[in-house]
Parts: sequence; structure tokens; C-alpha cells
Amino acid sequence: MNTTVADTAPSRFLCHEEPHAPNGTLLGFWLYLMSDCFIFASLFACYAVLGTSTAGGPAAAEVLDLPGLAVNTALLLVSSVTFGFAMLEMARKNQRAMLAWLAVSGLLAVGFVTLEIHEFLGMIAEGAGPGRSAFLSSFFTLVGTHGLHVSVGILWLIVLMVQLGRFGLTEANVRRLQCLSMFWHFLDLVWVGVFSFVYLAGVLR
Repeated sequence: MNTTVADTAPSRFLCHEEPHAPNGTLLGFWLYLMSDCFIFASLFACYAVLGTSTAGGPAAAEVLDLPGLAVNTALLLVSSVTFGFAMLEMARKNQRAMLAWLAVSGLLAVGFVTLEIHEFLGMIAEGAGPGRSAFLSSFFTLVGTHGLHVSVGILWLIVLMVQLGRFGLTEANVRRLQCLSMFWHFLDLVWVGVFSFVYLAGVLR
């Protein structure tokens, strides 16, 4: 009776690249956003403690411009809406419309940063720079940190739009766009806190 001898050679499994864990990037980015929450919470806490320490310098009501801030806030909040439209077009696989909405979001964010820089330069020209008092130091640090985040988001958006234009809606690009969307809306939520706690409360104090 013949018996078949199994091949004792070890099986070979070829993997040319490390497989990407499902939703691993999104989970990691959520963890990053949580760490960013701690950063902004610390800056809000500093402002809460130092916000009234003017050292004889100008108070918030004297240097903050609410009408100009209303335009600034509208630009950022509308950019969040247009980014949402871009995500909807991404879900429909309509790349041209998606890129158009992303471009609108980027332009609105550029307008926001431009007005914020104009506000900072105007305050410094009036002698209300970050070195004038503890209040102004905490103000410039909090608002400036948020503006820096928005600037990074704009740069990220430009790079991602180039990648989308070259490679299309690949799995990696979709994942990156989802992360940027979370980052963009997170900054809008932080700005609502800045607007309410720093500007409105400062002027009405």
C-alpha cells in the first residue's frame, strides 16, 4: 500500500509591506487630538488666572475689537461648513467638487489667519504687546497657539490637495482627509471657546 509523503518543506509567505491596521490611523489621530485638548485646557487655565493681571496696562475691553472678531469668527465657522461639503463630495467620489470645496475652506482659513495677524500687529503698535502684562502674555499665547494650529492645517490642506490631484481618492488619501477633517472641526470648537471665554467675557467683564 503506497503512502503519500507530505512535503516537509516549510511554507513561504511573502508580504512586501506591513499591512495597515483597520482604523488604526484614525484611532491614533483621536489620541493626538486628546493630547491637544490638554494643551489648550492648560492655556485656558493660564488665561483664567492671568486674565485680570493687567499691571496697569490696557484691559481686554480696551484692546479687543468685537466687530472685527465677528468677521474672523464667521470665516472660520463657514470654512468648517465648506469642509463638510467637501467630505460629502468625497463620499460621492466626486473629486472635482471635493477639491473645489477644499479650496474654498483653505481660502477662508487664510482670511482668518490674515485678520488675526492684523489684530496682533495692531495691538503691538498700540503698545499692547505680549510683554506688557500677564494678561496680554496669556492672551497672545492662547490665541496665537490656535492661529498656529490653523496655519498648520492650511499647509496640511495644500499638501493633501496636491496628493489628491495626483493620485486621486486612494485609500490612504481618504484616510488622511478624514484625519484633517477631524483636526479642522476640532479647531473650530476650540475657537468657539476662545471667542466666548476670551473675547466676549473679556469685553463684558
